[in-house]
Amino acid sequence: MGNEAIDAIAEYHNDVEASLRLYFREVAPEFTARFPGSRYDEVRAAWNKVLAARLEETDQRSAFFILASLERAFRDDYERRCKRRMKDDLSRAFRAMYKYRKARVSLEEDIFEAWREHSSGSRPLIGELRGAFNFRHWLAHGRYGEPNLGRKYDFDSVYDLAAGVLNAFPLHELD
Repeated sequence: MGNEAIDAIAEYHNDVEASLRLYFREVAPEFTARFPGSRYDEVRAAWNKVLAARLEETDQRSAFFILASLERAFRDDYERRCKRRMKDDLSRAFRAMYKYRKARVSLEEDIFEAWREHSSGSRPLIGELRGAFNFRHWLAHGRYGEPNLGRKYDFDSVYDLAAGVLNAFPLHELD
């Protein structure tokens, strides 16, 4: 996976966000029809609240898909390095994992840890990835409670992280 995959997600995200903003304008036929009998200021306040919720949901979903794509890129790289029997230290570490765990390796505990140990300059990015994947776990498991993530994650921060990772890590795609 290259930047094209996350760029396609970003383009989709921007289209949905623009569509929501257009739909929730006062000129939309649904503006007053959705809240019959309400005053204009009440409708405007309710409409803004609904728009904000929709935009936040879109933001979180798009961030989730960026992270899912990034996971796929790391897993594809792992498989390719194992199958191609590449000779670098990282590939050797992956093959040692593959002997025992095959495709059931943990992204965070196995793949990220191998990158951290066998790649120079990857430690800070691996730390950022782990935090972002904690955000993804919170999303994937029902958004239960307030996440303790250490920072706020949103589409823009996740996109920037993914772009940085894809530019910094020599990930190999499956043929």
